[in-house]
Amino acid sequence: MVATLLQVSCSLIVWCLLYVTLCRWQRSRGWEWSCRQVTLIHGILSVVLTAYVGFIDGPWPFSHPGSPNTVNQSRVLCLSLGYFMFDMCWCIYFQTEGLVMLAHHSLSILGIIMVLTLGQSATEVNAVIFGSEITNPLLQLRWFLRESGRYHSMLGNAVDLLFVLLFAAVRIGVGGWLLYCEISSPKPVPVVKAGGVAMYLVSWVFMVNIGRFAWRKSSHKYRMWTERSREYQYLDTNGHMKKTD
Repeated sequence: MVATLLQVSCSLIVWCLLYVTLCRWQRSRGWEWSCRQVTLIHGILSVVLTAYVGFIDGPWPFSHPGSPNTVNQSRVLCLSLGYFMFDMCWCIYFQTEGLVMLAHHSLSILGIIMVLTLGQSATEVNAVIFGSEITNPLLQLRWFLRESGRYHSMLGNAVDLLFVLLFAAVRIGVGGWLLYCEISSPKPVPVVKAGGVAMYLVSWVFMVNIGRFAWRKSSHKYRMWTERSREYQYLDTNGHMKKTD
């Protein structure tokens, strides 16, 4: 436990130092710009590490939920725990996020602490982090595009489409399969199963909000397309572009 506390403390210090360094290097940018960069770095790093410990190093989270924590799994969880603690404090201090995101961060922190204390179920928690963070780089890229004035472009549309598809496929589809494996297995303790249900419900709240956003955006794009079609039709008939007999 002392080694775990030391790893978490080092992780928290590293993320804080990285944030301060980025702020000093980019004085013309806002605080959130540097924080988003830290979030992007953690998202990419955590996806790579959790994919390795969960799907290569093992054990497989869908067939071995509730298995004892490995050294690599615990190290990856300590790294993410330090980040979530940093980001949670940042969000509370600057008041940039709503209750749903704060609930997601709180569940992530409590879930990681729980499995590190129990010494089991790190394999499925790492899989949950993988599913949660795999869409994070796209979310941060969308924010950077919007801040730099390049969001309303083909790249912005592609990022939004890929984000929605990936979120639905991984966090809802694959996440539902993982939750079923978790609940149906006799190995995980009830509190871990309850935490998995809570995280999946939060994902559905996000999915509903994302679905509303996708509907509004697609409806807006369709209205713009129909208006342009009418304008072109008007030019063909009234703009002397169409030959008459």
